[in-house]
Amino acid sequence: MLLIAAALLTASMHSLGVVEAPGVPPSAAHVVAASATVPPSSAHVVAASATAGASSTRAADGVHGAGATNRTSASEARALADADGSDFLTRLVRLDAPELRAVSGDADVVARVQDDPPSATDTATWWAGLDDDQRERLERHAPVVVGCLDGVPYDVRDRANRAVLAAGLADHGASAAETAMLGQVQRSLVAAPGAPYRSLVTLDTRGSGRAAIAIGDLGTAADVSVVVPGMFFTVTGQMVDFTDTADDLYSEQATLAPLGQRADTSGGRSGVAVVAWMGYHTPDLSNILSLDLARTGAERLERTVSGIRSVRPDDQPRLNVVAHSYGSTMAMMALASGHMRADSLTVLGSPGSSVHSAGELAVASGEVFVGDAHSDPIAGTGYFGTDPGASSFGSTLLDLDPGTGVQTLGDVLRRPVGHNDYLKPGTASLHDVALIGIGRGDLVREQVRRGGGRGNGVVQASPDMYLVRPQDLHPRD
Repeated sequence: MLLIAAALLTASMHSLGVVEAPGVPPSAAHVVAASATVPPSSAHVVAASATAGASSTRAADGVHGAGATNRTSASEARALADADGSDFLTRLVRLDAPELRAVSGDADVVARVQDDPPSATDTATWWAGLDDDQRERLERHAPVVVGCLDGVPYDVRDRANRAVLAAGLADHGASAAETAMLGQVQRSLVAAPGAPYRSLVTLDTRGSGRAAIAIGDLGTAADVSVVVPGMFFTVTGQMVDFTDTADDLYSEQATLAPLGQRADTSGGRSGVAVVAWMGYHTPDLSNILSLDLARTGAERLERTVSGIRSVRPDDQPRLNVVAHSYGSTMAMMALASGHMRADSLTVLGSPGSSVHSAGELAVASGEVFVGDAHSDPIAGTGYFGTDPGASSFGSTLLDLDPGTGVQTLGDVLRRPVGHNDYLKPGTASLHDVALIGIGRGDLVREQVRRGGGRGNGVVQASPDMYLVRPQDLHPRD
């Protein structure tokens, strides 16, 4: 057990993409310069957020007046923190601007909306029924609440979360740890010139933080992939690298989009979106053997997926989950819960889960894929239960070794090596994950399974089709 734990620690200390050590918190000048990434339409929210409280964990004592006003605000905050489901939403919209600012600074209210929010379906229906003035008031004066609500349109959540981020970075009373964490989120939002917009889907400033950043438009993309990390990933340590990894997957999917079953008819890059989802606290050395964080993470992932679906009731995207290491254990837990479904699931370097077969997962038939890289000490161990790559599981075990058929093509694709190489540019695994993400899992090759025999129901592609190169489909500069 200790040997496996040591292997998990060693293999998971770095991100899936380029490794980066936690950096020094950005200077005030850097933060101001980076704020240029905030959409112009959100300027009023950023300005108002300074009065909404720089941190969701600090109370609003002494900010909103005294006497009867404070007593009323405290009463409203208690009632809101105790409200469940649609009652929370009903109470929230009744509050005026000062009351919204007050309750937004209440730690219990923030905990309620972060940890036990109304359902995404209820929220979407509620938001659709508000008038423009009500929406503007909520977004301006309670961005920390609005940004948390799955079911609210993503452009609104992006503006609200960026307002909370800007206020937190401007708060001179914030701790060094919080400033470093928020600085990492800020840097993650900066896209290269000409690259797709990055939206801040989730921001939780409490403790070590949680965040999710979308590459592309979640409101219109035909294919949406949610990428879930494994152990030892933190917002402060890996959010920039993890977002860049999601961007690499986005680029590969967008390049392969002409092969997709729902390719954008305009030939543009808006047909896909990828979410760098660090929406749960991952294990560290103190709880490396526990599944408690996986259970909590599964609930959060369920809410995230429900939010994506609820904002598009008449135009459902093809939704794909890509999960690495401990994240795969958590994702399979979510997909076996009965509260979440996906069109495809790809697990990479999985230590296993309590799920015994692909049939227990709410995933389309034949759309569960497993990546097992060369020299990965975690994949295939079944440490947390059944190995999803086992012959009896019913998944497609990806053949990530290009083999002899590729030798004549030089280094177009390479096989991933180790536990953290799966989503790096140029790997056969990134290419396969991108094909799966655009609905073309039928084009990936399947490996001979551990235990012998190949899976059933998988259309085997020829080496020529498998080796379609991105530059042949969409030339890059």
